[in-house]
Amino acid sequence: MSLRDRFKSNNIQNLTKQVEELNKTQSYKDDRFWQAERDNEGNGYAIIRFLPPTNPDNDAPFVRYWRHGFQGPTGRWYIENSRTSLGENDPVTDYTSPLWNNDPTEAQKKELRKFNRKLTYVSNILVIKDPANPQNEGKVFMFAYGKKIFDKINEAMTPQFGDETPVNPFDPWDGANFRLKIRKVAGYANYDRSEFEQPSALFGGDESQIETVWKQQYDLNEFIDPKNYKSYDELKQQLDSILNSEHTESNAATAEEASFTSSPRKSERVSGDLDSDSDNEAPPFETADSGDALSFFEGLAEED
Repeated sequence: MSLRDRFKSNNIQNLTKQVEELNKTQSYKDDRFWQAERDNEGNGYAIIRFLPPTNPDNDAPFVRYWRHGFQGPTGRWYIENSRTSLGENDPVTDYTSPLWNNDPTEAQKKELRKFNRKLTYVSNILVIKDPANPQNEGKVFMFAYGKKIFDKINEAMTPQFGDETPVNPFDPWDGANFRLKIRKVAGYANYDRSEFEQPSALFGGDESQIETVWKQQYDLNEFIDPKNYKSYDELKQQLDSILNSEHTESNAATAEEASFTSSPRKSERVSGDLDSDSDNEAPPFETADSGDALSFFEGLAEED
């Protein structure tokens, strides 16, 4: 076979197949997480049930952590979990705090906001109804969400009016299903119409079924485990390289280098701007070495 024939044999169909296989092997989608699929109009609907803590004696039924994601003047991305999640100082907040305290102009404030922390909550859930993906129904997943959904949880536990009964959404017997309703408002995902149903026992209160689901839950402590956070010095060195074009060594990817996909959603990109006026599912927990920088941070304005 001639050299030309050998090259010709590597046709478009073969290349397409190879790319598909490569994408499969390099996908960083975490199948432990569930996200509501949205249609082309940005709408989505599902019913989920927040589950109790994996260790009722010590743990809360949710964890929260912060992460930073921004593009520096060098064109490289800084995508890292913030050490403030551990109650410690973080180089990004140490960098921005003096700037905020120095009476910045409106233009400077706009620039500084890109350094803000993004807040994520994670809980175990049972999917009750998922019209877009019915195969998920009856299964336990982790669910990452932002402040707006957490506010609805908090409102259920601490209602504002005296004629409303407090509800613990994480209680299998006295809790309530959550109707997740997503609309696209002014270009952003909006969760305002999401609501809890009337309290009802999961599986009619069948303790054996409740225990079966409980045993399928995931340990959430990995999201606040110090081993999943880079040291302050490592983060500081990386931040300096992002901010200073003279630094050439960095673990952060450029937008062109970021070609991996981590979102299980088919019709919408993952997004995570927790400083906007709307809310969206937060991204899975990952470091800069294992994320989709481009698709994730193109949608930062969607999350609250």
